[in-house]
Amino acid sequence: MLSRVADSLYWMSRYLERAENTARQLDVTLHMMLDPGSSSAEMRWQRLVASLGKPAGMEWNGDLESMVRKLIFDGASPASITYCINGARENARQIREEISTEQWQRLNRLYHQIHSPNIQTQFSASITDTLGSVVDGIHLFQGVGDSTMIHGQGWQFIRLGRYLERAYATATLLEVYGPDLGQTHDREHSGYQYLELVGLLRCCTSFEAYCQVYTADLAPDRMLEFLLLNRDFPHAIRYCVDTIRNSIASIQRTGARRSPDELTAGIGRLHAMLEFTTIGEIISGDTPAFLHTIREQCLRIHEHIYRYYVHYSIQSALAV
Repeated sequence: MLSRVADSLYWMSRYLERAENTARQLDVTLHMMLDPGSSSAEMRWQRLVASLGKPAGMEWNGDLESMVRKLIFDGASPASITYCINGARENARQIREEISTEQWQRLNRLYHQIHSPNIQTQFSASITDTLGSVVDGIHLFQGVGDSTMIHGQGWQFIRLGRYLERAYATATLLEVYGPDLGQTHDREHSGYQYLELVGLLRCCTSFEAYCQVYTADLAPDRMLEFLLLNRDFPHAIRYCVDTIRNSIASIQRTGARRSPDELTAGIGRLHAMLEFTTIGEIISGDTPAFLHTIREQCLRIHEHIYRYYVHYSIQSALAV
């Protein structure tokens, strides 16, 4: 596979995952603002921005509607949903022959939907419906891709982008929510605290899945264990890392160059952190540092993937 094709498939997937994550977290935040509790709208917005990586231009200005519009529709802002969908479609356009017709149709439909004048009317009537339609469109694209693509190198690069983006985003979210989780360890949950914990799970589409494993008794240590170490839930970091590892192995088996030791070691190190660490050790230690290490490892894996599969020199390719 050409490096430019792998690059476009990888970033098409990352952009769509980023757009879905932003839409989902924004929807949860707006719903939580309906119950002010002990948190102001400004504090909730600042936490949302922090969980999205503190993008420039998204600071609180007191006008909630204008900020929400900017986060959804501002095509010039790299943090916005529209910017991410634009980026995904442009990458897909460049490698149109590598994805199925059904995938292109779904992504093209989502692109025209977010740029349609009708969406402004829908936004004014219901922000939730607007965000829900974006998430639905991305889920349809992902489902169609799994059903219509050959599960070869191209499909694996799509999965690689999706789950690396998801692992990084979930670790960031948990790091931002960390102080709120810590405050609930030693005292009974108030209604407000329970709402905060439900909000965290909903940001990862994991409330129902968590309840199936632990019931609706929301304990911070169990929530961390579920979102960090569960190997069966697609939004848990452990599941994401396992998928990244399997995708790299599959790319190698289908004819790509053998992964360098630094990439294999980086993925193995991150996998071992989650495989051989218990939630008790994480909580009794430095939880923010543990989450920060996960984020750093994700960034290093991205750099190694780029250095080895995208921006490699001809000499290094011939040497293998």
